Amino acid sequence: MEIQELLTRLLNAELHLGFGEPILWREIIGNGFGLASAWAGMVRRVWAWPVGIIGNVILFTVFTGVIFGNPQDLTLWGQSGRQIFFIAVSVYGWIQWWRYRQSHGGKEAVAPRWASWSERGVLVGLYAALWVVLYFALSALGSWGPAVDAWILAGSILATYGMARGYVEFWLIWIAVDLVGVPTLMIAGFYPSALMYGFYGAFCLIGFVQWWRISRRGADGPRSDEPVEAVTEPVG
Repeated sequence: MEIQELLTRLLNAELHLGFGEPILWREIIGNGFGLASAWAGMVRRVWAWPVGIIGNVILFTVFTGVIFGNPQDLTLWGQSGRQIFFIAVSVYGWIQWWRYRQSHGGKEAVAPRWASWSERGVLVGLYAALWVVLYFALSALGSWGPAVDAWILAGSILATYGMARGYVEFWLIWIAVDLVGVPTLMIAGFYPSALMYGFYGAFCLIGFVQWWRISRRGADGPRSDEPVEAVTEPVG
């Protein structure tokens, strides 16, 4: 019973700033893991993926207000759903980056490259199709702000996939997500997440420039979409 009470207190721990709604500590901690994952992604480290997954699990509990509760008394199904998609795509990215690092014998786990025009066409088409499908799905679920929620969710899925593939453009997709995500989360009262989105938007510009320069140098060998030899060691 004492353990259950302790877990409940940790789940509901709040930071009171003296104005507006209190902030859940798990929202702050979850976004902290997200920022750590973003930095690791910029410098192309495999551990970006498991760290990001931890943050996704924590933030899922923040935005699913009807299940875990939050001070805003709002459920953002798009924000909740993106955490699930993040976890699924992150497992794929984790494997891809780990295999690349193992086959190339270095610390960097991906070789940044520009997507081809056909790949860009697929990304744009998927963004539009996902937005339509997610808009109707989120509307049916009663999500707060389904149009912007669908934009954020669709972009987040494609940006994470682009990161796994090593596309330089994935940073630009994140910026498009952040431009909508910051004002949306501010209005909804999720201030730590809004602050993270704002900081991450600026961070994405730095990451974009860095990956763009690496792709121009071509110093990392084969493109990230080239096949790699199968490995039998466990992912870690």
